[in-house]
This record gives sequence, C-alpha cells and structure tokens, in this order.
Amino acid sequence: MDLKSRQRFFLSVFFFVSGFCFSSWASRIPTIKTLFGYNEAELGTILLFMPISSLIGLPVSGWLVARYDSRIPMSFGFVVLSLALCGVGFATTTVALIAALCVFAFSMRVLNIAMNTQAIALQKFFDRRINGSFHGLWSTGGIVGVGFSTLMVALDVPMAYHLSFVSALTFLITLSCYRYLLRNDRSTSGNKLILGKPDPYIAYLGMLVFFAGLCEGGMFDWSGIYFKEVVKVEIFTWGYLTYMICMALSRFASDRIVEMIGMANTFIVSSCFIFFGIFLAIMFPTFWPSMIGFCLTGFGTAAIIPMTFTLASGSRKYSPGMAISLIATYGIVGMFIGPPLVGYLAHAFSLRVSFIIFALSGAMFIPVSQLFFRFKKSLPKAPA
Repeated sequence: MDLKSRQRFFLSVFFFVSGFCFSSWASRIPTIKTLFGYNEAELGTILLFMPISSLIGLPVSGWLVARYDSRIPMSFGFVVLSLALCGVGFATTTVALIAALCVFAFSMRVLNIAMNTQAIALQKFFDRRINGSFHGLWSTGGIVGVGFSTLMVALDVPMAYHLSFVSALTFLITLSCYRYLLRNDRSTSGNKLILGKPDPYIAYLGMLVFFAGLCEGGMFDWSGIYFKEVVKVEIFTWGYLTYMICMALSRFASDRIVEMIGMANTFIVSSCFIFFGIFLAIMFPTFWPSMIGFCLTGFGTAAIIPMTFTLASGSRKYSPGMAISLIATYGIVGMFIGPPLVGYLAHAFSLRVSFIIFALSGAMFIPVSQLFFRFKKSLPKAPA
C-alpha cells in the first residue's frame, strides 16, 4: 500500500469511529429521557447545551487547525470524546449529564473540523473526488453504532456499560492509529478570522450547512423518540438505523452522482428527497411508511455536508481549515435551533407536527444553492 492510500485508510478509520461514537450517544437519547423522567421540552433544553458548547469550540478548533497539523487536534478531540462518552454513561444528575454532553460536543467540534481539513488536503493527492466516501464511512460507523446500540437495548444492557465500552474502544484506536495520518498539512495563509462584511461565498455555504445541521441534528436526536412515541415500536432504534443506512449508501455514491449530474442538480434532488420523506412519515405515522420516509430523508441529507465542505476549499479569503470551521459554525447554529425547537413544538402541539420543520429545512436547499452557484459564477476567474 502506497503512502497516500495508507493515509486514506487510517483517516477512514477515524471517520468511522466518529460516526460510531455519535450514533452510540444519539441512539441512547430515549433511554436518557426515560431514566431522568424528562418531558419533550425539558429534553430539548438539555440538548440545547450541546450546540452552545460546540459554538464555544469555534475559536479553539480554528486556532488548533491553524497552528498544528490537523492530526494533532484530531487525536486530542478523540481522546476527550472518549472520556465524555464515559461521563454520559455514568451521569446520575442533570448537572453531571449536561457537563458530560458539553465536553462531548466540544470535542466533536474539534475533531470534525480537523478530520474534514485533513480530508480536503488528502483529496488533492488523488485524481478523483474522495471526500464523499469519508462521510460515507462516518455514516457506516453510525450504522454499526446504532446497530450495536439496538443489540444493547434488546439485551437490556445498562447504558453505562454500553458507553464505557465505546469509550475504551475509541481511546485505544486513537492511540494506535493517529501516527499514520497525513502530516504537514497546515496552511501557511488564510488562517486568521477577518471581521467585517460577511463573505458571500462563506455565507451561502454556511446557510446550506445551517439547514443541513437543523435537519440532521433533529433526525439524530428525535428519530428514536418518534419511533417510540409516535410509531410506537418497542425497538425504537429502527428509524434511526434506517436513516443512517440510507445516508451511508448515498454518501458512498455521492462522489459519482456529483460527477454525473453536477453539484447544483444534486442539491435539488437532495431537497426533494428530504421534503417528501418527512412528509410521508408525518402523514402516515405507521411502521413501513415511516421507515420509507426516513429512508428517503437519509438519501436526501447524505450529500449536503460533503459537497459543501468540498466547495469550502474554493474560498479565496480563507484557508480550507478556516473556511470549513466558519461554515461548520452555521451548522452548529442549525443544531442549536433544531433539536430544542422540535422539543418545544412537540410539547406545545405534537411530535408529528414538530417534524414539519425538517421538511421545510430540506426545501430550502433549492433556493440557497441556486443563489450560491449564481454568485460563484459571477466571480472573476482566479489568476493562473
């Protein structure tokens, strides 16, 4: 195996582990809701602390990626993440749970920016798009994580033991694999945040990630509860598992799809899948229509983040790492608003009604992406 292929393999391992960790936590949200006796609004408030903590991580993640090779903050993030997972599992009070979730969100922020920065840098050594495959492996890790969580729920394994195992596995993989990642990928320019009039290039991409974050974050946090309380399925992880499988399959194909129909058309197709998928689950809240609806939603959300992060590398104002960090902030704001808003709407009306927000978010990809590509086309060509 040549050097670039080996680096791609081990970066893929970290994308997989990141998805595994995130879905392990997200699939246990219904367990947390039951253990602590939260209603929808209270759970929404608890989830609100995660995006707040992630936003706090913006200057830290940007500074780390600008100062060090991306593998350093990535490894740091995974080590802290493993500790946070253990903390979530053993939390017995709301204060302890919030503290663990804040550390979890902070570390996810750092490692995600570092991973995607490294993915963009590594892609330059290949003669084809590979970024979508990394995100496909993230979703595959999510599938394995939710599948493992489903087994733990079925076997009635305590959440503390479940998350402790995931924590230990993450820690060991990080220690053994970080040395094989890409080195010397730190950008020498474009690493400073420039205050002033927002850059339209970043703003349009940020809006796309905002709606993606709102939709994905809400699906991650509430799909299990939807299947438990609306569809009324005993093994409540079925919907989340279906969503993650379809997202993974689509992400592995996304690079090829983009090459065939172009990014602009891919945004339109993705938007339609999300809208009609959520609409189907809302109108027919029984097992098979909801499964099909969540499947369509997974297909729809899959390509948005990989495409947007790839486009971020074309910024003329910022380095890829800083551009991704800035754009990801919009996604954090989407996650900031989405899951808590769903909780409040569900408490005021019903969980079915609250899911309309995901359909509306999906529909917004069409006008925003069209505005971005129109702006991009109007830019003068970069000097050769």
